[in-house]
Amino acid sequence: MSVSQDEFRAVMGRFPSGVTVVTTKSADGSDQGMTVSAFCSLSLDPPLVLICIERTASAHEALKTAPGFVVNVLAARQEQVARRFSIVDIDRFEGVGFTRSAAGYAILDDVSAVIECKRLSVHDGGDHSIIVGEVAAEISEFACTAVGWLSIRPYALGAFAWDARRARSGSPRQYEPTLGPCWAPRP
Repeated sequence: MSVSQDEFRAVMGRFPSGVTVVTTKSADGSDQGMTVSAFCSLSLDPPLVLICIERTASAHEALKTAPGFVVNVLAARQEQVARRFSIVDIDRFEGVGFTRSAAGYAILDDVSAVIECKRLSVHDGGDHSIIVGEVAAEISEFACTAVGWLSIRPYALGAFAWDARRARSGSPRQYEPTLGPCWAPRP
């Protein structure tokens, strides 16, 4: 028995996933970015992550060929950023504050975490490309609540109160779990 795309999408929508904006540069040097929920850690040694990008996505070619990328883990208050970077045929960076990583990729303002990666490999994944990145120069975690999707609705995934200075001093991370709606449903 075959499963329809609609059935598969509905079932997978029951699994909460984080929301990120992945940024890179195209061959002509222009900024490229898109909302990505298919992101996860792959390995601790070496530190690797993977992102899955639909082959028809406007940023697909840039992400597949650029030497690297930045994963911006969105904070709970960044619904509009998530939605903006999922719109096709607009300048997604217009009106969005950002700085540059060591390699020149966009790091969005006020995100929950930043992970800069060197593209290690690209694999076939049906109608997606699976892009593996080796965590490189920039990795930061900030004191705010991360956001995720559950059944196409945004949810706060957890409040983090931790910074790099405390980590270097040997202090443990403090984690206050939260899970609940973080944006009002659209009418």
